[in-house]
Amino acid sequence: MMNQPLNTLIKKAGGCRYMLVTAVAKRARQLQNEPDVLAGRKPVTAAVEELYSDELVIEPPKEYYQSQN
Repeated sequence: MMNQPLNTLIKKAGGCRYMLVTAVAKRARQLQNEPDVLAGRKPVTAAVEELYSDELVIEPPKEYYQSQN
């Protein structure tokens, strides 16, 4: 497993750690049903790698941007 820089992953999640954790957990649950995609990796590891390589894109809800103003 290659360790991904946490700051980079947070930036890909719109700067929100909660959004990062939620998106990775959701994708990991989806990957549990796809053993061919996992290729022997753990679901969370695969989800983080997808996020880091831009295969997984996190789109914050509209309410997130409205609350930032």
